Amino acid sequence: MFAKAFRVKSNTAIKGSDRRKLRADVTAAFPTLGTDQVSELVPGKEELNIVKLYAHRGDAVIVYVSGGNPILFELEKNLYPTVYTLWSYPDLLPTFTTWPLVLEKLVGGADLMLPGLVVPPAGLPQVQKGDLCAIALVGNRAPVAIGVAAMSTSEMLTSGLKGRGFSVLHTYQDHLWRSGDKSSPPSVAPLALDPPDLGDKKGSSYADPALQGDMRHLALEGVEEENGEVQQMHEKKTSSEASEDSSIGGLNSDPTDSKTLQEQMDELLQRCFLHALKCRVKKADLPLLTSTFLGSHMFSCCPEGRQLDIKKSSYKKLSKFLQQMQQEQIIQVKELSKGVESIVAVDWKHPRITSFVTLEPVQEGSREQPYHPPDIKPLYCVPASMTLLFQESGHRKGSVLEGGEVRTIIINYAKKNDLVDADNKNLVKLDPILCDCILEKSEQHTDMKLPWDSLLTRCLEKLQPAYQVTFPGQEPIVKKGKICPIDITLAQRASNKKVTVVRNLEAYGLDPWTVAAILQQRCQASTTVTPAPGAKDSLQVQIQGNQVHHLGRLLLEEYHLPRKHIQGLEKAPKPGKKK
Repeated sequence: MFAKAFRVKSNTAIKGSDRRKLRADVTAAFPTLGTDQVSELVPGKEELNIVKLYAHRGDAVIVYVSGGNPILFELEKNLYPTVYTLWSYPDLLPTFTTWPLVLEKLVGGADLMLPGLVVPPAGLPQVQKGDLCAIALVGNRAPVAIGVAAMSTSEMLTSGLKGRGFSVLHTYQDHLWRSGDKSSPPSVAPLALDPPDLGDKKGSSYADPALQGDMRHLALEGVEEENGEVQQMHEKKTSSEASEDSSIGGLNSDPTDSKTLQEQMDELLQRCFLHALKCRVKKADLPLLTSTFLGSHMFSCCPEGRQLDIKKSSYKKLSKFLQQMQQEQIIQVKELSKGVESIVAVDWKHPRITSFVTLEPVQEGSREQPYHPPDIKPLYCVPASMTLLFQESGHRKGSVLEGGEVRTIIINYAKKNDLVDADNKNLVKLDPILCDCILEKSEQHTDMKLPWDSLLTRCLEKLQPAYQVTFPGQEPIVKKGKICPIDITLAQRASNKKVTVVRNLEAYGLDPWTVAAILQQRCQASTTVTPAPGAKDSLQVQIQGNQVHHLGRLLLEEYHLPRKHIQGLEKAPKPGKKK
C-alpha cells in the first residue's frame, strides 16, 4: 500500500476527545495490550498528530504520528500497527517467518506467497482467513511487514504451502516507514530454533525457500539457484547470531560493562541531545517542535550501530527528559499551541554544550546537505512527421537530441544533398523532404529557399519539446514536454485575506514541507501543505498574506534557481504597500 509515495491531505494535532477515542479503539483492536501499554502507545499529553493522506492507488488512510513516527494507521475503519509499534510490541500479532531475500520484494509492493514461508519446529501460528499478521525474517523476531492472511493456517497446510499467503499492507523501508525516523529493526531473539538444514528437502515438512508463483507477487528468477543461496544466507545468519544478540535495543550488553541497560540509554539520550544542539539546531530553527527535534535531529545524531529508544531510558517520555534539561537551564520549552510543546530557546553557552565533544561520527547521510539547483537542459524529440529528415543520421521517431545536435544534422543533410545555394551560401534550397517537414501546406507549392537561421528555427519549432534534469550526484532524467516553472500565485480567501500559493517545487528537487517550515519562521505566518488541484502526486504550499518577496529571496538568492524557471515574482507587494 505504501510502496509508492502518498499524498498528504492534512496534518493536525489530535483533539482530547479523539485521543480518548483512539485509546478505546486500540484497546478493542488489540486486546492483548494492557492498560499501561495502551497509555504508553497513545500518550496522554505528548504531541500526537492525525495525518490524512491518499495512497498511490487512491485509498484514503488516516495515520497517527507520535514522537515523529507513525504508530498506527486506519483504513476503512480498521486499525493497523506500523512496524515502529510492532518493534516495541513484537508479540502484538501472530508472526510468520520468511527469508531475508524476500524483504526486497515485499517493499516493492509484492504479496507474500506461501512457498516463501519458513515453518518453525513448533509449527505455524494458528490464524483464520482475514486475520492481521506480522511477518519477520529468519533469526530476528522484529516484524518487517504486516499483512492480512489470505487463508487459514489449516488451509495453508492443506494446500501444501502453495499460493498467496498474505496481502501485505505495510513494510519496513516503504514510504510510511520513511515518514518516521527511518530506524532499523531491533534485534529480537526468536521464540523457537531455526529450522534444520534444508539441503535434502525430500519428505521434509519445512517450506521450500524457492520462491515460486505469480510474478506480480513474489516470483524470483533462477529458482533452482536460489535454494543454495538461501541456505548460504541461513548459515551465514546462524554464524553471526552471537554477535547480533550482543546488541539489545541498540545498547551494548557486554557483561563487563558495569552500567545497566537503562543507564546506558540515559547516557545515549543525553549524548544525542547535546550533539543535536551543538551540531544541528540553529537559532533560526527556533521555535522548534519537540517532536521535530527528536525525529529530525536527535535520532540522526545516534551513533551507527546504536538505537535511541526513550522508553528504555529512566525518563520513559520525551517531555519528561526535556523538563529535566529545562531545569538544568540548557533549553526553554513552552506550549505554544494547545497540547503541542516547542523548544523556544537554547543556551548555547551552557557548559554542557560547550564542553561536549563528538566522539562518534554521525551516521552517514544524516546531515542535511545544502540544496543545489538541478541542471536543466532543453532537448528535442523527433516526431513521426520528421523521421525522413533524421533517419539518414541514424535517428528515428522518439529520438531525443540536443539543440547543437539538431543543428549539425540539418547542416550535414543540406551539404550532403547539395542544397546550399551556389550563388548565396546563406540560403538553403528546400528539397521535398524539407518541404514536408518544415513548411506549412500553403507554402509547399512554391520553390523556396530559406536562410540558415530561419531553416534551423523552423526545424526546432517542428520538433517536440523535451528536457533533461540532472540533480547533483544523480543520473540525468529525461522527460518529454516542457518543464513546468515554479508557479507563485495570490488567492483571496473567504475571509477576504490574501494567501500566497506556490506549486511545482518537487520538479526542482525541493521538499514542500521544508519550504513551508522555512517560510513559516521567516514570514511569521501560518503555512499549510495540501495536494495541488488538478495535479497528480503534487503538493502546493500556502502561506498567509502576500509573501512573494520572501519566497523570491529564498528561491533566487539562497537556492540559486534561475529566474526563468519561476513565474509570479512580479506579484510581490510594492514598497510601502500593505500586504
